[in-house]
Amino acid sequence: MPVKVAVIILNWNGEKLLEQFLPSVVAYSNEAIIYVADNASTDSSVSFVSEKFPSVHILRNSENGGYAKGYNDALKSLSEDVFVLLNSDVEVTENWLTPIISAFKEDPSLVAAQPKILDYNNKSFFEYAGAAGGYIDKLGYPYCRGRIFTTLEKDEGQYDDTTTIFWASGACLFVKNNAFWKVGGFDEDLFAHQEEIDLCWRMHSQGGIIKYIGTSTIYHVGGATLAAANPKKTFYNFRNSLLILVKNAKGMNVWWLIIQRLILDGMAGIQYLLKGKPSHFLAILKAHFSFYRHLPRFLQKRKKHASNYAYFSIKSIVWHYYIAKKRNFNKL
Repeated sequence: MPVKVAVIILNWNGEKLLEQFLPSVVAYSNEAIIYVADNASTDSSVSFVSEKFPSVHILRNSENGGYAKGYNDALKSLSEDVFVLLNSDVEVTENWLTPIISAFKEDPSLVAAQPKILDYNNKSFFEYAGAAGGYIDKLGYPYCRGRIFTTLEKDEGQYDDTTTIFWASGACLFVKNNAFWKVGGFDEDLFAHQEEIDLCWRMHSQGGIIKYIGTSTIYHVGGATLAAANPKKTFYNFRNSLLILVKNAKGMNVWWLIIQRLILDGMAGIQYLLKGKPSHFLAILKAHFSFYRHLPRFLQKRKKHASNYAYFSIKSIVWHYYIAKKRNFNKL
């Protein structure tokens, strides 16, 4: 049976990004219906899309609820079999949909996938947000094939394969409609950043398979909506990685986790201070205080969602990267 596909681009005041990147999506996505889901923008991006791209459907959200709520609200009205959640700062390539949609047809257990994600500004290198598929270590720190912390690998064909991964990037996330809603969609308490890791974890716990498919390629600017240098990104990444771990890792000693993360996150904060970035140090402090405020709520979620799924193969990516000096995924 044919698979119906929806490409959904979440937008908030992103007229310039849509002007730059929507043309490639329209040109190379004939197999899909394209939607722009607008998060209550105050610029003229919605009228721009309506006028310049009449084939693109507009979904209007009543508020800017971030990535998580924004997509949850938009996807409720859609009935396509596979959603493709695509950042507004992505250039797609010819036939980018074909190999991944074929994979969904061939494997009924496949619930989510991502393509190869390269850097739009340096196209021979992988891009930070997903690279060639994501993983986390025992303490919840994420890393990717092709990207560990801030070290990006050059694309030399080493990840042109198809392989099972732990999480697929929210920059370009292919996900089955029924699998997405079976686990309740995105956790809106996370607001933005790492909500795809939480979603993938819950889908794994339901027996789903998630894959990286390297025969599909996109180019991602990264940081176009919230730059890597923005302390808000630091805040959400540190806080949400803790919340996700508490919520999903059955058997995890929560208090021992907090102690270990306090030490390691404190070391990261000191690094920011030494680099003259006090705002990021403060962001990590705020992340921990926010985590403590959210902890009772996430301990309740833990009762429902925690599973014995083996979520890590590496105990400490921090040790491998900073102590053992292993900066390349294939050397881990």
